[in-house]
Amino acid sequence: MPEQKEMETGKEGLVSKPHEAPVINEYADAQLHNLVRRMRQRTILYKKKLVEGDISSPEASPQTAKPTAVPSTQESSAKLKEEHYYHILCFKFQKMPLTEYLKQIRLPRSIDSYTDRLYLLWLLLVTIAYNWNCWFIPLRLVFPYQTPDNTRYWFITDIICDIIYLCDMLLIQPRLQFIKGGNIIVDSNELKTHYRSSTKFQLDVASIMPFDVFYVFFGFNPIFRANRILKYTSFFEFNHHLESIMDKAYIYRVIRTTGYLLFTLHINACIYYWASDYEGIGSTKWVYDGEGNKYLRCYYWAVRTLITIGGLPEPQTSFEIVFQLVNFFSGVFVFSSLIGQMQDVIGAATANQSNFRNSMDHTISYMNTYSIPKSVQKRVRTWYEYTWDSQRMLDESDLISTLPVTMQLALTVDMNLSIISKVDLFKGCDTQMIYDMLLRLKSTVYLPGDFVCKKGEIGKEMYIIKQGEVQVLGGSDGAQVLVTLKAGAVFGEISLLAARGGNRRTANVIAHGFANLLTLDKKTLQEILVHYPDSEKLLMKKASVLLKKKAPGTEESPPRKGLAFLFQPKQKTPKMFKALLGGTGKAGLTRLLKMKREQTIQEKSENSKEGEGKGREYEDKGREPVEKTQYSSECRANTVTAEETPQSIRRAALPRGTTRQSLIISMAPSTEAGEEVLMIEVKEKAKQ
Repeated sequence: MPEQKEMETGKEGLVSKPHEAPVINEYADAQLHNLVRRMRQRTILYKKKLVEGDISSPEASPQTAKPTAVPSTQESSAKLKEEHYYHILCFKFQKMPLTEYLKQIRLPRSIDSYTDRLYLLWLLLVTIAYNWNCWFIPLRLVFPYQTPDNTRYWFITDIICDIIYLCDMLLIQPRLQFIKGGNIIVDSNELKTHYRSSTKFQLDVASIMPFDVFYVFFGFNPIFRANRILKYTSFFEFNHHLESIMDKAYIYRVIRTTGYLLFTLHINACIYYWASDYEGIGSTKWVYDGEGNKYLRCYYWAVRTLITIGGLPEPQTSFEIVFQLVNFFSGVFVFSSLIGQMQDVIGAATANQSNFRNSMDHTISYMNTYSIPKSVQKRVRTWYEYTWDSQRMLDESDLISTLPVTMQLALTVDMNLSIISKVDLFKGCDTQMIYDMLLRLKSTVYLPGDFVCKKGEIGKEMYIIKQGEVQVLGGSDGAQVLVTLKAGAVFGEISLLAARGGNRRTANVIAHGFANLLTLDKKTLQEILVHYPDSEKLLMKKASVLLKKKAPGTEESPPRKGLAFLFQPKQKTPKMFKALLGGTGKAGLTRLLKMKREQTIQEKSENSKEGEGKGREYEDKGREPVEKTQYSSECRANTVTAEETPQSIRRAALPRGTTRQSLIISMAPSTEAGEEVLMIEVKEKAKQ
């Protein structure tokens, strides 16, 4: 015990103050030092494994550990983390290393020019640089707006535009994907080779040629930057991609055409100022007189000349006359071309509306020709107007039919698959059959109060409510609203698989407000099911179950009027007794008893001829023997026809009056599975 206390005391001293602990027992002190050293090594090892994510080995030799390396690594990583943070006011922000930032902004190996929106933004930047050169190079070349005082600003802007051109040619264009033999090429080497062999590369190289070096010899003249206008391919590519993603592309087309007109007037204004400067500012009445804003005055003259408004000063010299003639001819050609292009853009934008108006006008003319009632004409006009307002076209199928089948399927699946999947009749069917059915759906618009289907008519279509509501009418007068079906509901699906002769509608269905319904007729479904026999069997089973649920026996009885509600309704006759009672041409239970009586009378007459002694003995005994007759047949043939009855029996007369016979009817199982035997036993009562 004293030694243990000494060891514990030495351990506490070793942990708390290892350098000041007194040595009481050298052996215990050495063991404790060894134990502490091993525990430290183990702790360092597990820390290293946690950092590296390696937990495969729970134990390892302490000799393989490097206790000095791990703390140094942790300290260095901690220092790096500390360096990545910077303080602003009272907040601490993390600063991303430059290498990590460059990795995030690194360009992809290939770019899809049709789907990548970042590429579209880059084309916008290139287009801005291109328009800067197109508009300001002629302006700086002709008008005295570039002076030695502002030359550095023009020069800086030119350098920025050149950098954009250069980055587009070296970094972006060689990464654009292209299609070769139906395959999308994404290999970097092939992309570079394809770009370098294209005409676009040649134009890009010509547009970036550094003719600016001639500034050193001829001064800062913008004419040396005229080659920057050759990068027009990027401008038209941007227009094409922007139109493809816009909902109303015709708006941008109108704006672009207007821009072409303004640019043409801009060039004409620059040429007019050059001609005025050539003749001398203010030298004649035709040239620019040098008053007011130079650019606005020249632009105003260009508008009046190019649009041929007239009212301009007459040219004085031969140069002015030739210049004015050329300007008039070019103005007529350019202006008429732009006006024609504007008309095409607006006509294409309103083509659907024009088609709608033509169709409506022809229909109204037809109704007026045949003196259709005004109420019907009003409903036809209402249908046209609602159809146009709701879907901006008269028939959606005409638009979809121009697309490939795969595109048609993609559109119909997105619009109608969620509705079809709710129909219990089609659950579990082949997916491809559902897709084929979606392609055959037809859209129909019903006006308020229109009958979708009427009670008693043969059902040949299934209806899916795409938009609006319909009401199911019933009751004694047929005007009671039983249920209101909203968008997504399905009705009439049983009619698609009804037996020959059709399934009659059991209620009236009318449109409550404007309703857009998708219809599928029976003939179309049968054409589809020819290719899917398994789905056809499944549909037939489901249809039989649904038809049993909607059988006439399950229908509600008509309402009881007057004092009839005081009495209980009459119970239905069991099916077994209906079979025995029989119908026309069949022998029922009454005929069976008649046959038995005739047979008994015939047997008695024969016995009386043979001898009267036996008859008396029977009379003395006071009762007659029990006669038993069994008639057996299957459930489906449990009656005997009149033709099968012997001639002798049919001629026998049936005595009238009371009878002392009793009838016992019972059912016994047959040897054949699923069948029973009908047992009928006739007994005569004992005489009293």
